[in-house]
Formats: sequence, structure tokens, C-alpha cells
Amino acid sequence: MEINAAQVKELRESTGAGIMDCKKALQEAQGDMGKALRILREKGLAGAKKKAGRAVADGVVDAYIHLNNRIGVLLEVNCETDFVARNETFRALAHDIAMHIAAASPLFVSAEDIPPEVLEQEREIYRARALQEGKPEKVLDKIVEGRLQKYYEEVCLLDQPFVKDPEITVGELVQRAIASLGENIVVRRFVRYRLGEEAGG
Repeated sequence: MEINAAQVKELRESTGAGIMDCKKALQEAQGDMGKALRILREKGLAGAKKKAGRAVADGVVDAYIHLNNRIGVLLEVNCETDFVARNETFRALAHDIAMHIAAASPLFVSAEDIPPEVLEQEREIYRARALQEGKPEKVLDKIVEGRLQKYYEEVCLLDQPFVKDPEITVGELVQRAIASLGENIVVRRFVRYRLGEEAGG
């Protein structure tokens, strides 16, 4: 059964579950919103959104050094309690994200961290390119927004496909951990070092 983006968006907004998880649940439920919600709840993926506002005062700083000792990452991931901070699943999540950063070179944690002047510059570039391609004026804004989404996937950690499972984003990986561990989890900041380059992140 064909599931449209509006259905996925509605389920995602009501549950806080990841896009792919919502899509799979809707397909399994043949488009029935109530059944899809039940499927997500059974998998423990619904409810992550409710936890998103809770304070995160604990967590870990993880260090990942790539095998050839030429790339290193320092990453801070926060959670609500010391109990979860010491949990193996949480620590493995932090380490997987640090490894992802080493491989995928994001520049920002999320789109909210991109300076407004950088976003404006990207918008101008995409608009100019669309005009050069002869795109009609009335669809320029849609084209620019579509290309900005691709830009987020390239430079924002939480929007990138996760290197160990490209079917989900790093953000969806975090949402799954929130559902599994029952606490709010926030990727706070990171620094990626490459031998001979300035630090970024």
C-alpha cells in the first residue's frame, strides 16, 4: 500500500518516532493510523517526543580515534540521570555517533546550529543556480527549500544517514535510544580533528 508523506508526518508529530519507523508502521497497518500507533508503541518507539523537553544534566564525553590515528572525535551526549549515563546501550550509542562523525564529517549537530548568514548564503546560491537552470519564478522557493534539505543531510549530524545503517538518520537513531532507555537524550556538541587540518564541529 502506498503511504504518503502527510500520513508519515502526522504519525511522526504525534509520536516523536523516526520517519522510517513511522513509514514502516503505516505500511504494516495498511494506512490505519490507530494500528500504526499501536505498532510503534509495541516496539517502544512512540513517546520519545514527550521526553524531549526534559532536562539533561548527565551524560558522557566519548572519544573515537580512527584506526590510522589520523582522525579523532570528541563528542558530548547528555541524558537525564547517572544511571543511564553508565548504561552500556547509552555508551554504545555515544561511541557509534562519534564513529559516524569521524566517517561522515558533519559541520553542525542540527539545522538550528547553522549560523543565519551561512543559511542565507546557501539560499542565494540555490536560487541563483535554479534561475540559471531556467526554473520558473513561481517554483523557486520550493526548489531552494528542497536543496536546503539536501544541504542539511550533508552538514548536519542528526540529518545524516547513519553510517552503520543508512536506512535511518542519526536523529532517528537517537529517537530509538530515547524510546528504549526512557530518558531524553541530546547530542550536545562535538569536535572532529583530522591530522593537519583545523578542528571542526
